[in-house]
Parts: sequence; structure tokens; C-alpha cells
Amino acid sequence: MAILASVNIGQPRPIPGKSGKTGIYKLPVEGDVAITREGVAGDAVMDSKHHGGRDQAVYLYFSDDYVWWSNELGLEIAPGTFGENLTIGGVEGRQVAVGDRFSIDKLVLEVTSHRTPCNVFALRMGDPKFVRRFHQAGRPGAYCRVITEGSLHAGQPVRYTRFAGERTTVAELMALDGVREPDPAILRRALLAPVHYKMRADFEDKLARLF
Repeated sequence: MAILASVNIGQPRPIPGKSGKTGIYKLPVEGDVAITREGVAGDAVMDSKHHGGRDQAVYLYFSDDYVWWSNELGLEIAPGTFGENLTIGGVEGRQVAVGDRFSIDKLVLEVTSHRTPCNVFALRMGDPKFVRRFHQAGRPGAYCRVITEGSLHAGQPVRYTRFAGERTTVAELMALDGVREPDPAILRRALLAPVHYKMRADFEDKLARLF
């Protein structure tokens, strides 16, 4: 059974070597946390152009991916290190697809897209090459929209419901990042699911230019 392993919240902190601030430094919290359609209560979103918003209100990362990274890096990695709001155990992260749903008590989340790493993430990890390394690993986690608002706390059971239509996994979406001529079949398949609205517009534009 899937379980909510950790709920993680970030406060504004300086970006190493830069003048701005970031909310990527997230730490596990105890007790109930409210989640609305705008995101996680109390969590800092400093760059609203690239983070937050209704189609990426909540970011999930998966315990099995943390195990993989711990083996890859040779060290233990605490929940929240990758900037996720919720750490989910008992689900294979790479196989999560657009349209999949995660229900925790009354809260319902729907997957919209993968996470594309940025330079702030590399600074957070202390490795200038970590963006490339993260991309090559193909373990991006999942952004979600909130279908039904609610509150949650670590340790609660999670009901995982796979999308009933044609599946496009977060790993497949991540593999498209930076591809100048993506496979039209993948774009069409992704558009059959409730993909992030910005990604939908991008894929529709790419298809229009291909034909």
C-alpha cells in the first residue's frame, strides 16, 4: 500500500552565490498541513514564473527514487532534499503518468507533468553538473493539480489510481526536454491526458509546426 512518507515545507532562503531567495530547501513537518488549489499552506514559492500555479500546485517525489539516488550518490538523502512537498512511498516513481491520481483522506491530486531541473536545484545539491545528472537519471517526480482540497499529515495511507486512458509517464515527458524534433506520436498521446496547460500549448504548437 502507498503511504505519505513525509510532508515537506520550505521557507525563503538565500540562493548560494546569488542575490535572490528560494523555497527549494524543504524540511519535513509534523501535524496537519492544508493544501488548496494554489498549493501547500506555508510553503514558500519565490519564483512564480516557473514554480507553483494551479497546474503545478504540489510537487511529489517518491521513496523508491530516493533509494536509487542514495545508492547512486553513496549517501543517505532526507525527504524534502529534492524540493518536493510530498514524499510518497510504495509507488514506482518512474511509472507515474499524467492523469494518475493520489488521494489522501479528502485530498485528491492529479498528475500534470514532470519536473524540469534548474540551476538553483544544482546549487542546492552542491553540484554544478547535477541538472544534467538528474535529467539523465529519468526520475523527475511529478507535479500535480489539486482536484479536491484537503489537509494531510505524514503517515497517512495514499490511494493511487492510474489514469484509465493512454499513459504518458513522467519519465517519458522528461526525455523530451531539449529535443528539437520530438516524436509526434508521443506528443499526441500526451495530449490525450490532462497535461499541464503550458505543456499542452507547447505540444500543440510543435505538432502544428511539424505538419
